[in-house]
Amino acid sequence: MPISLREVYDSDLPVFWEQQSDQVAQKVAAVTRKFHYDRGLFEAHWAKVRANPTITARTVLADDVVAGYAALFGPAGERHVTYWIGRAYWGRGVASAALPALVDLENARPLHASAAADNAASIRVLEKSGFVITGHGRCFAKARGEEIEELHLTLSH
Repeated sequence: MPISLREVYDSDLPVFWEQQSDQVAQKVAAVTRKFHYDRGLFEAHWAKVRANPTITARTVLADDVVAGYAALFGPAGERHVTYWIGRAYWGRGVASAALPALVDLENARPLHASAAADNAASIRVLEKSGFVITGHGRCFAKARGEEIEELHLTLSH
């Protein structure tokens, strides 16, 4: 299945909403924000993301169908990657193909990422892209209603 990235279109947002409001996916991701639960906040969030020239947000396509998104955000030296792949595409190599393509769009290093310590699939995707675990901490996981362990990963090269 060919995987590609492109600019985010207005027509992608309803798909992103369906993917991000999926309760199973939220629990796996663990760390969610208010915009994952409220369509109005979701729309406002994406309007801000798309208007911010320092954020690189891309739609992830699998066989030319919207499978999710990947983004880079934050100031130089503190750039973070984030991605959300719809559950229908889990286990099919979509994130593993999309993340390196996103990272290739950014020359600056280091890049940072975080994942719930028990989200082995996401950690594996990040490690395949060259990220290494550089720390851990605890944070509140809204989707689980409890504090969890979170891993911090860094891509230096």
